[in-house]
Amino acid sequence: MQFDTIIRNATVIDGTNTPSYLADVGVKEDKIAAIGDLTDHHATNDIDATGKVLAPGFIDVHTHDDTNVIRMPECLPKISQGITTTIVGNCGISASPATLTTAPPDPMNLLGKQADFKYPTFAAYANAVSEAQPAVNVAALVGHTTLRNNVMDDLFTGATDEQIAQMRVTLRQAMEQGALGLSSGLAYASAKSSPEEEVQQLAQELSEFGGIYTTHMRTEFEGILDAMDESFRVGQKAKVPVIISHLKCAGAGNWGRTTEVLDKLDTAYQHQDVACDCYPYSASSSTLDLKQVTEDFDILITWSDVYPQHAGKMLKVIADEMELPIMEAAKALQPAGAVYHNMDPLDVERVLKYKLTMIGSDGLPNDPNPHPRLWGAFPRVLGYYSRERKIFSLETAVHKMTGLSAKRFKLGGRGEIKTGNFADLVIFDREQIIDVADFDKPIAAAKGIEMVIVNGKLAYKTDTGVTKRAGKFLVRQAG
Repeated sequence: MQFDTIIRNATVIDGTNTPSYLADVGVKEDKIAAIGDLTDHHATNDIDATGKVLAPGFIDVHTHDDTNVIRMPECLPKISQGITTTIVGNCGISASPATLTTAPPDPMNLLGKQADFKYPTFAAYANAVSEAQPAVNVAALVGHTTLRNNVMDDLFTGATDEQIAQMRVTLRQAMEQGALGLSSGLAYASAKSSPEEEVQQLAQELSEFGGIYTTHMRTEFEGILDAMDESFRVGQKAKVPVIISHLKCAGAGNWGRTTEVLDKLDTAYQHQDVACDCYPYSASSSTLDLKQVTEDFDILITWSDVYPQHAGKMLKVIADEMELPIMEAAKALQPAGAVYHNMDPLDVERVLKYKLTMIGSDGLPNDPNPHPRLWGAFPRVLGYYSRERKIFSLETAVHKMTGLSAKRFKLGGRGEIKTGNFADLVIFDREQIIDVADFDKPIAAAKGIEMVIVNGKLAYKTDTGVTKRAGKFLVRQAG
C-alpha cells in the first residue's frame, strides 16, 4: 500500500494504558491505516521517529478557547504542547448558544468581549469553527450561565419556571446539533443563586442524547464534600455522567483533604458514572473573586480594567502601594483577573494519580498574563510528574490525556492509536519534554514536542511552528 505518511521506528504509547511497543504507523488521508513493520511500504512523507514516542494527540478536556479557536485559529498554545482536540464551553460559560445585549457578565468575560458572542445557536458556532479551520479539533459543551444570561435580566436569583423552560428548549436544540452536554459554574456569583433544582431540570435534557454534565462546583473550599453531593444528585436525577471540573482542595484550611474527597468520589463511582479532570499546578486562575481574597496565600493580579499598571503584581504589594486593606484594594481593582496560589502540591499529585482523573489545562487565552497552564499543562504532566516525580508511568500519563478522555466525552475514533482511527498524533522526546512557561514568563512553548499531526496532516513542527490547520468541529458520538 502507498501511504501518505509513515512514521517509522516509533515507541508507540497507544493511549490504552498498556505497555509501549516499537512499530511503524502508516497514515492514509485522515486515518491510521496500518501499524506494524512497514519496511516494504512507501509514503509521500517518511518520518523517522527512532528513539521518540508516538502517542495519540492530546485531548484538552477543560478549556476556555471558545472564541479563540475562531479569532486565533493557529491555536499555538494548544498545538505546541501536543494538543489536537480542545473541549470548550466549561465552567458554565460558552460562546454559544448566546445572545448578548450588554457586555458579558463575569465570568463570561473570560471568553471575550460582547462582539465575540455572535452565535445565537450551537449550529452557528459549529459552522463558524469549521469556517475558521483551526489547527486543532474542537468539541463543545453548553454553559449553564450562558443559558441563564440569554433569558434572565438578574443573574443573582434563581430562574423562574418559564425561564427554565426556555433554557431547556435552547439546550435541547444544542444537543440535537451535536453538543457534548451541559457545564455549570456554580461557584461564580452569576450562577451561585441557581437552586439545585434549576440545574437538575436542565440536566434532564441530556440523558436522551447520551450527554454529560460537567461542573465547577458550588465550592472547592471547606464545603467541598457537600458540593460533591449536589453534583452527584444532579447526575442521579438526570441519569447522566458527572465530571467534576478541575478537582482540588482550595484554601489553606482545606489542604490535605484530597484523601477524603477522592474517597467520596470513589464511593459515588460504585453506583453512578462519575469522573474528574485536573490541571497539574498548585495555583488556580480566574477573575478576581472577593470571596477568595485572603492573606493566607499569594494572589497575583493578572489584569485590571481600572488599574492596568498593577498587572503582574501580588495583591499584597498593590494593597501596600494603595495604602489600603487587602480587601479594599481588591475591590478597587475590579474587574480584574488573578492567580491564586491556593493548593497543596501533594493534593495536586493525589488527584492527578487518581484512576478517574483526566487532564485539562483550564488555560485562559485572553488573559494578558496567563497562568502558565495555558502553554505548559500537558508537557508538565509528562515531564515533571511522570519522568521526574514518577507519580505514574508514561503510559498512564498519556492515557489520562488521550484514551480516557476520548471515551469519557464520546469522541469516536480519537484518543487511541489503532487502525481505522483518525490520525491525530504527537511525536515527542520522553527525556526532553517539559513545560517552559512559568509564573514570571507564562507565554512560552514547551520543550520536547517534535511534531503534531491532526487528521492526517502535519500540523506543527517545533522548528517551523504551525504548518497546516486541519482541525474539525467534532459533534457528540452516539453510544
